[in-house]
Amino acid sequence: MDDLRGILRARAVAGAAAVVTVAAGLGVRAVAGGDVAKYAGDALYTVLLYALIVLAVPRVRPVRAGVAAAALSWAVELFQLTGLPDAWGRRSTCARLVLGSTFNPPDLFWYLVGAVGAVLLHRAARRVRPALSGGAARRA
Repeated sequence: MDDLRGILRARAVAGAAAVVTVAAGLGVRAVAGGDVAKYAGDALYTVLLYALIVLAVPRVRPVRAGVAAAALSWAVELFQLTGLPDAWGRRSTCARLVLGSTFNPPDLFWYLVGAVGAVLLHRAARRVRPALSGGAARRA
């Protein structure tokens, strides 16, 4: 039963993190422009993928989720070299938001920034959670 609660809690937190990440992305776009908004959006794109990975696989280790999120982000960026995302994005706002349009090498760096940030935040949250709930005392 505790295992099920842990999975449900992890999914709830990951779902909330996804919502907060989307809100942060929209907020950055509303208050900033240019490179700041673009590269913050790149990092947050990977953070969103990270949250969705944890939502789907709640027991995933933070580093594995970070590597997967960064790899997916890189795959989407490299897919832009084919020109297909740009063509699809002209017909679909959803495709443009998910796949972007044109390859930009600095984006690869910012995806890593987002992945590392998500891993560090996830690790910190995992350390704080047992201390707050008395979990460390229960395990002893």
